[in-house]
Amino acid sequence: MFVAYRPIISLLRGTAFLLAATGLHGLLLPLRGQLEGFSTAALGLMGTAWAAGFVAGCFFAPRLVRRAGHVRAFGAFAASGAIIALLTGLLIDEYFWILLRACTGFTMAGAFMVIESWLNEKATNENRGRVFGLYMMVTYTSIMAGQMIVAVGDVGAASLFMVTGILFCCSLIPTAVSTQAHPKPLQDVSLDLKGLYANSPVAFVGCLLVGVANGAWGTLGAVYGARIDLSTAEIALMMSLVVVAGGALQLPAGRISDRTDRRYVLAAAALGAAVIGVSIFLAAPRIGSLVIVMTAAYGALAYTLYSIAVAHANDHADAADFVKVSGGLLLLYGFGTMIGPLLGAGLMGLLSPEGLFLATAFAHFALAGYAVLRIGRRAPVPLEEREAFKTLPAERAVTPEALRLDPRTQADEGS
Repeated sequence: MFVAYRPIISLLRGTAFLLAATGLHGLLLPLRGQLEGFSTAALGLMGTAWAAGFVAGCFFAPRLVRRAGHVRAFGAFAASGAIIALLTGLLIDEYFWILLRACTGFTMAGAFMVIESWLNEKATNENRGRVFGLYMMVTYTSIMAGQMIVAVGDVGAASLFMVTGILFCCSLIPTAVSTQAHPKPLQDVSLDLKGLYANSPVAFVGCLLVGVANGAWGTLGAVYGARIDLSTAEIALMMSLVVVAGGALQLPAGRISDRTDRRYVLAAAALGAAVIGVSIFLAAPRIGSLVIVMTAAYGALAYTLYSIAVAHANDHADAADFVKVSGGLLLLYGFGTMIGPLLGAGLMGLLSPEGLFLATAFAHFALAGYAVLRIGRRAPVPLEEREAFKTLPAERAVTPEALRLDPRTQADEGS
């Protein structure tokens, strides 16, 4: 059994290094920028630039991969990530970092698409679910591990930038020495906004608003922690636990949504996340342990929303359209992550560090209200016609290519 999975394990090893580098670099930059006195607007623009580069990479990277081949393209993407990480350590300038973050987003989209297509090629109908589960586990674990490296390093020194570059280079090795056949060329990504909205208005609006909230938190959560004087270790733990708590609650929340109208669950979770966000804004806690607990509770609700919204959309779509619908919603989520950092940075600069949670609360209140509004306008899909809920990562380090690993893709391929 282990021999059969050896090619996949090798690819996942490279993925782990790549995601650890992404997690480390993504947390290091706002912390170092805060230390250097970068403006809140500039720190927010870094998140927007990364998201814009990532979405652009999802559209244009497949063409580069078809031209150069998977191994050479992945080598170029990962090497570019290493070069950019080292450049951010050499040249400390907020405008330069904004430009580099856009480049990082583009190159990481390409690298992730190569690995995800390779994993999809190695997966069979019998083990596709296990491969998809392994990939999701590696995604969460590696990003968290990369973030926790910040806790044992010196944010003010160049060493963590060097470690990031080393991790990017390590991700090259498994694919560079692989003797496996190249996967099929990457498929172009398309976005049918009219079709997505017609299929499910709640999922369309929901994924966009969830992107706004998660983009604001993912970019500026570390800045919030630094400005309320949390230690670097506390900030790393806080950022990791928000995602872990959301991942842990996805399955129970999803199972509840299997038994009722998913829009009720979506509205309730969004309302809960909004209430917690407003509570943090009003209470303005300064005790590290309390902040970590409150933000973890926020993450437990906020990071379940994307999966439930996608599940609701797929309830209304044909089984053969799973990749088209889910991929389109993922891109909508990406567009939302461009808006969130700008909104969060504006409120943090205008009000206080806790202004970040007003930005997330705005998105969550809007989502809850819209979901409730739509409940009376469209009947839910009968329970017996739905597919069982499956977890999905609400992280920008996942491309539409990863959706082809999902077992539900079999219906698409069989049509």
